[in-house]
Amino acid sequence: MKTSKISHLLFLSLFVVLLSCVEDEGQQPEIEPVETSPFQQLYDQGVDRYLGTITPVSSASAGPGVTEHVFSSEDGPVCFTGKQFSMFTRNGGSNNLMIFLQGGGFCSPVVCAAVEEGIPFIPFGILSPSDPQNPVANYNVGYVPYCDGSMMSGDNEVDSDGDGVNDRFFKGLQNLSASLDVIFKNYPSPEKIVLAGNSAGGYAVHIALPLVRKLYPEARIYVVNDSGQGIANPGGMASLFDYWNAEAFIPASCPDCIGTDGNLTGLHNYQLAKDDNIRMAYISSKQDSVTSASMGGQVFEAQLLEASIELNNAHPERFQSLIDNGDAHTYIIRSFNLEIGGISVRQWLANMINESAGWETVIE
Repeated sequence: MKTSKISHLLFLSLFVVLLSCVEDEGQQPEIEPVETSPFQQLYDQGVDRYLGTITPVSSASAGPGVTEHVFSSEDGPVCFTGKQFSMFTRNGGSNNLMIFLQGGGFCSPVVCAAVEEGIPFIPFGILSPSDPQNPVANYNVGYVPYCDGSMMSGDNEVDSDGDGVNDRFFKGLQNLSASLDVIFKNYPSPEKIVLAGNSAGGYAVHIALPLVRKLYPEARIYVVNDSGQGIANPGGMASLFDYWNAEAFIPASCPDCIGTDGNLTGLHNYQLAKDDNIRMAYISSKQDSVTSASMGGQVFEAQLLEASIELNNAHPERFQSLIDNGDAHTYIIRSFNLEIGGISVRQWLANMINESAGWETVIE
């Protein structure tokens, strides 16, 4: 009986101590928020706001194994002049997936070089299923055409001629999100994902990456940026993101994601640093005649090489570049078999995806 009373008193004393600790808020240790995803900050900023909200109005065969998925403009997805948007899937023979983002021009307040309709699925280059040396020949494919003028990032409508009627529809984020939802529905559990794009699609792989990671939190992702490295004049990219209402893709905690030089190298470094389950590649010519047009070939070359070296030094196992001499624009579709520095574009990408020891930076 005496022992029972002592035990009871000890229990009450311990309870009082614990209660006082809970009530004394000043003594509580600060708990740092835990990011549940490498790109949680971007989700908090709203980049995933359209995922899971839009479905196609029709899906029909567009060739052997290829399906075209068409969206209603009333649901959001639309090309930048208001034309209907669609995307494509192709069933392969493996449990791996390639998401391909097609290219086209940008639309700025000064010059609008965007295409009004997306290029349909054409099985050339990296998209060819009949090339036995294509490392992704038998992958399932999600193909996203480009016709939004906003690097697949925009969420804005603009009255470009001042007549009081909006005539530019920067709905790239809705186009991309709706397309990724279709891809995820068709291919929900790939082992590997190749996220590749050329020209504007090369820029856009970095827009798509956090959305792809949200849908596929465990998959190994191989990011292939062909001729869209984000080398720009100071202020240029920042003004475009503002015009398109796409600033949410620039992390608030990353003031260098758009550098003072105007380049997106800091954003690419941020992605590599945040997500250690990705590999990233630059493919470009030294003086790309398209992407260097506003600054000149020599300035572009110097900044491209600087960016390539910086990223390789920071992430030597997960970032490499393949840089051609000259001024050609885009490789993985129309110059897939071209040799650069003694290795074909196709074989270099095979080394990347297969994680062979031969994957290394090549600069002619």
